Amino acid sequence: MPLPYVLLSAAVSLDGFLDDTGPERLLLSSPADFDRVDAVRASVDAILIGAGTIRADNPRLLVNSAERRAARVRSGRPEYPLKVTVTASGDLDPGANFWHTGGEKLVCTTDEGAERAARLLGATADVVPLGPVLDWRTLLEHLHDVRGVGRLMVEGGGTVHTQLLQQGLADELQLVLAPLFVGDPAAPRLFGPGPYQGGRLRLTETRRIEDVVLMRYEPTAPGEGTAVTAADRHWLRAACELAALCPPSATAFSVGAVVVAADGTELARGHSREGDDPVVHAEEAALAKTDPADPRLAGATVYSSLEPCARRASRPAPCAELILRAGPRRVVTAWREPDTFVAAADGTSVLRDRGAEVVVLPEFEALAKAPNAHLTG
Repeated sequence: MPLPYVLLSAAVSLDGFLDDTGPERLLLSSPADFDRVDAVRASVDAILIGAGTIRADNPRLLVNSAERRAARVRSGRPEYPLKVTVTASGDLDPGANFWHTGGEKLVCTTDEGAERAARLLGATADVVPLGPVLDWRTLLEHLHDVRGVGRLMVEGGGTVHTQLLQQGLADELQLVLAPLFVGDPAAPRLFGPGPYQGGRLRLTETRRIEDVVLMRYEPTAPGEGTAVTAADRHWLRAACELAALCPPSATAFSVGAVVVAADGTELARGHSREGDDPVVHAEEAALAKTDPADPRLAGATVYSSLEPCARRASRPAPCAELILRAGPRRVVTAWREPDTFVAAADGTSVLRDRGAEVVVLPEFEALAKAPNAHLTG
């Protein structure tokens, strides 16, 4: 199921503490960075914080700039993003600023917590029960499918950030580092202990903002089996964008492919008809750039904008077979191959019958089809 783009935003001290340190709150960000955060808030569809942050900080969570709010309205969006909080217990203070400023409010909670939250808040907020326990994927699917949230900003606290990162659901981390040492062992840290997804994050931007530094990171490590992570969506989008580089053809699809190790290292990428080869397929082009003896191939994921072919006339081995020979046992694709050139093409079954996992993310199908519009009509 499609999920919103999830952006985690936080400010930390040099010794790793968050800025929500209770009633004597130490503000880590600079005035210029607060304005940057305001701009990010204005750009998203919803902002989410945990109920503990509401209790500890009593935030308003607004877009403060009148110009940015006016621009939202001109673009057909509400003046303020949807404000979302998450609570298992439903224990919420109806007098908190969160409920009495800004636009619409939403409480995502358990079945039991919903009864308590509805009793406390009345008509102040929409209360959504999500089952006997809180499940982040179910919550994000609700925000996307029911509330129309395409881009979600998460401002904390540490427990919320930890859970989203550990479950591979965060698309981006925006971290501001402040030139301060807190030194209080009781102050909350940004991330808690527990198992995190492997691999190094990709640094996409660093920027000095007065005396703080903004760092933006993206996760890189693929999911495991059929479990889909934010990094899977990143890599599949990259494969779909590669397809646009293919020389146009009236007799073959334009396809892009990326091979990624389990730790998030990109091993190779390629696209159809790459270089001087008019019949090379995307997966074939990418795998040809890898070292067959590389042990990382056995745990790698192949991302292809189109289902790997099961039969072809231009080469002895189809791409599904080439993938199996190379070692990867996980394939993520956007689009099942239509019957345009090969009837009943089914590379997915070839792969699955030989022990590979195949994950299809149909939300990328339109992007994969775009460079093939002349073939599909």
